[in-house]
Amino acid sequence: MSNNLILVLNCGSSSLKFAIIDPSNTNQYLSGFAEFFRLEKTRMTWIIDGLKTEIHLDHGAKHREALIFIVKLIKEKKPELLNQISAIGHRIVHGGPHLTQSTIIDKECIKKIHDASIFAPLHNPAHLIGIQETLKIFPYLSNKNVAVFDTAFHQTMPEASYLYALPYSLYQKYGLRRYGAHGISHSYIAQEAVKFLNKPSSQLNIITCHLGSGGSIAAIRNGRCLDTSMGLTPLEGLVMGTRSGDIDPAIIFFLYEKLNMTIETINTLLTKESGLLGLTEVTSDCRYLEKNYRNKKNAKRAIDVYCHRLAKYIASYTALMDGRLDAVIFTGGIGENSCMVRELTLNKLGLLNIKINKKKNRSIYSGKSGFINTKGYLPIIVLPTNEELVIAQETNKLTN
Repeated sequence: MSNNLILVLNCGSSSLKFAIIDPSNTNQYLSGFAEFFRLEKTRMTWIIDGLKTEIHLDHGAKHREALIFIVKLIKEKKPELLNQISAIGHRIVHGGPHLTQSTIIDKECIKKIHDASIFAPLHNPAHLIGIQETLKIFPYLSNKNVAVFDTAFHQTMPEASYLYALPYSLYQKYGLRRYGAHGISHSYIAQEAVKFLNKPSSQLNIITCHLGSGGSIAAIRNGRCLDTSMGLTPLEGLVMGTRSGDIDPAIIFFLYEKLNMTIETINTLLTKESGLLGLTEVTSDCRYLEKNYRNKKNAKRAIDVYCHRLAKYIASYTALMDGRLDAVIFTGGIGENSCMVRELTLNKLGLLNIKINKKKNRSIYSGKSGFINTKGYLPIIVLPTNEELVIAQETNKLTN
């Protein structure tokens, strides 16, 4: 076992995902997920040596309590790991206009992450809590914390992709532009696609679909991001679990002027009450939608809108590929596991030489990977993402 292990943290507003990874050989010695912070059902699940365990944390537990429990867990189950953690990598959703690549965390970095919170109000404040608590619990690693940004991979987008058709001064003065998100995942999938397609990164033309509770699609040409569906914030683009994705901006004026909604209420509506949840008015869980697609109108409605929007994005991004598309790739919780979403979406794209192999499609889920296209048609690949590994590798690169 290496003396150069990386603790990877992904702090959400009510959750914390963690892992201990050896970036030199990709071994993962511990992984877990704490969720439902501040509620009675706060719980933590972890995997050590292939064994999965779940417990309930104390009522009202938050990030600090979860981190303290993680340290306690390591001391009890794998004490040798604690002294081998050489650095800590933090997933940060939004770097704003100034943080464009992975960086060692210092006071200036923390301030810039805070300033970028206006672009990711559901994410960046939670990341900052995680950073602050980590610095308290691991003071001996205070100069070995690294921020890895979801927006960094999309920095190669040209102006034609990232500018909004707003007065240019708003971009110059305030950084109002498209930044994208899920860049860590899209980056990993692009790396793995090189192996699957046996092509060098510099010649890789692919469309990657990261579909989870949040979702985004990226057009990657010659190995570099050319366009992506998320914009200034993670609200733009595809239909998501609770986020609306693309809407006519005038809807906001209607909600404000005609329905007398406050700006805060509208923000909550678009980010937490829309998407699949809004369309079903019951749940954002794709498993429920698949199970009830054929017998409940709300489930069919939600999946049909979801797949329609996704198919439109895939089709439009083929126009950016300079006449050659090597593959369409699905990843993320829904992308990796929902054979129905993949089939309904791809069936709309026959014009692009896409034809799904139903048997292969239905056999790939729960961490499996492989091609799901019919032979002789455009390669369609399902690939599990590994954002934690990318974060560990970036952290190791900057600290070791």
